[in-house]
Amino acid sequence: MKLEKIMQNTLSYKNGKSMGINHEEIGDNHILTSYDTPLRPDAFILSDETKKEKIAHHFTQIMDTLGLDLTDDSLNGTPKRVAKMYVEEIFSGLNPKNKPKIALFENKYQYDQMLVEKDITFYSNCEHHFVPIIGKAHLAYISSGKVIGLSKLNRIVQYYAKRPQVQERLTVQIGRELMKLLDTESVAVIIDAKHLCVSSRGIKDESSATVTSFYNGEFLKQEKINELMNYIKNI
Repeated sequence: MKLEKIMQNTLSYKNGKSMGINHEEIGDNHILTSYDTPLRPDAFILSDETKKEKIAHHFTQIMDTLGLDLTDDSLNGTPKRVAKMYVEEIFSGLNPKNKPKIALFENKYQYDQMLVEKDITFYSNCEHHFVPIIGKAHLAYISSGKVIGLSKLNRIVQYYAKRPQVQERLTVQIGRELMKLLDTESVAVIIDAKHLCVSSRGIKDESSATVTSFYNGEFLKQEKINELMNYIKNI
């Protein structure tokens, strides 16, 4: 089954094109326009150092506009700290050079049941307000001949989380990457996360959480979904 069919109820676009909704209409709504992170073709022309310099400059302007005293000892280093954090840490997943190197191994034990890696903690940022998304990812796959080191599953989650995100897109990006790497159709991804754009602003609902899923191959069968959910909830 095609990925577009699997996720047809989670994407807010038609035929791969934006529905022409402006930012006022979007407001606090949860919307994305493609499976891929929106990047300009020239996104990686500038060096990381140049990006940090430019971000620091513009963040200085933001702080100054807010009326903050940038001569204060506590604040005068903030623009550079923020720039370094953006480029080297929380948005480092934008740069393909930071994609984790993944080594695969032969499935010599002929293990043909699902492998589940659950409760992978991640921190991302909502692309609508640039505030944190904090959650846990649960991954599962059935080997078609290759297996992956367990820590690499965590690294894949972190790579795609470290960019401005929408949770539906993050879920699909992880699922597609696992299918490609492992050359298997049987992949499942479940993400359970809290969005600070919901809990710390706007409606200010601190108790709600968002759950998204990606199922393909054997995981399109209800019995496999039930088995996976049993592992996640009870082990």
